[in-house]
Amino acid sequence: MPGRTLPTFTLAEVESHNSDKSCFVTLGRNVYDVTDFLDSHPGGADLVLEYAGKDITAILKDESSHAHSDAAYEVLSDSLVGFLVSSPTTTNSNSSNSKPNNTNANGNSKPPILEDGLEAVQDANGNWVHPRTGMSCEEDLTKDTDIASDYKTHKFLDLSRPLFPQVWFGNFSKEFYLDQVHRPRHYKAGASAPLFGNFLEPLTKTPWWVIPIVWLPPVGYGLYLASKGFSSPLGEVGCFVLGLFFWTIAEYGLHRFLFHLDYYLPDNRIGITLHFTLHGIHHYLPMDRYRLVMPPVLFAALAAPFWKLAHAVFFWDWHIATAVYCGGIFGYICYDLTHYFLHHQNLPLWWKQLKKYHLEHHFLDYENGFGVTSPFWDKVFGTEIKPKDKRV
Repeated sequence: MPGRTLPTFTLAEVESHNSDKSCFVTLGRNVYDVTDFLDSHPGGADLVLEYAGKDITAILKDESSHAHSDAAYEVLSDSLVGFLVSSPTTTNSNSSNSKPNNTNANGNSKPPILEDGLEAVQDANGNWVHPRTGMSCEEDLTKDTDIASDYKTHKFLDLSRPLFPQVWFGNFSKEFYLDQVHRPRHYKAGASAPLFGNFLEPLTKTPWWVIPIVWLPPVGYGLYLASKGFSSPLGEVGCFVLGLFFWTIAEYGLHRFLFHLDYYLPDNRIGITLHFTLHGIHHYLPMDRYRLVMPPVLFAALAAPFWKLAHAVFFWDWHIATAVYCGGIFGYICYDLTHYFLHHQNLPLWWKQLKKYHLEHHFLDYENGFGVTSPFWDKVFGTEIKPKDKRV
């Protein structure tokens, strides 16, 4: 569902979906279609239908009568179909991923304190959002950006015009650029914002399925050549697994120290434009499905030094070095596909937490959470996105 622009509903439209054929519920401004969940609800479909077309904030929070686990909220997140149109009659109840009601006895707003010590701020609609990303929850990543209003407000990039020349000629300071590029925007559904706006444009877009098509055959051929140097298949398998392990370290290192060079960037347009082209555009437009996986030409440039490195480390045996290298390339394939699916697919239960973790890297804390296929190295090096006691 992320990856397309979600529609808006009036309260009357939501209330009309009040049967077992079509059952909508709301949680704050979020609208969920829970029709498919009716038969799976532990308490039976009737308990859900009792709230069909209604807001379920109160019953979800009433633990004494009907406690709900985190799994219930995960089911809801997969059922999001749109947002309630703001109106005087629209409820301002908060979802589990939305701002808390932080008011004192006099009705004055008290900003919630985020886990990184920063205070939340209020956006134009009065919602509490993270001061560095301007977002409060992962659903915000799929809300359409008002292009004209965004450009008028921030004076950064106009999404209706080619982005590359705007970055190159923008004369942005590094501080301003980093602040803006980490405030995610969302272009119109099913399309990519123009990068060059000319004949180079198709070369900037890579569908996810290109990755296995391009890289699996070389991996297979490399393993075939390497197999001639092993007396037992187990030896090659061991080297392949070793390569997979090395990839997990490379994945973390590249993401943290190259893609997020950020504050070590030179404060000039060359450094800023290179940063935007390599990874900044992904944080600026994180749900752009055609600029999410790495273009083959770019990865070939990054992979070439690793070929030399593998054969330098395992200099005594070409076959071992090749098997290890193939394991690393296969790890990259898994990484890019995982990255795409975390952004654009409903995933099995055991991956939902990983999806939540990675999307928090985009809307909450881009200075932590560098592991994509696993948070393992984040835990080792102290860059894990911690569970939040207070959520925006």
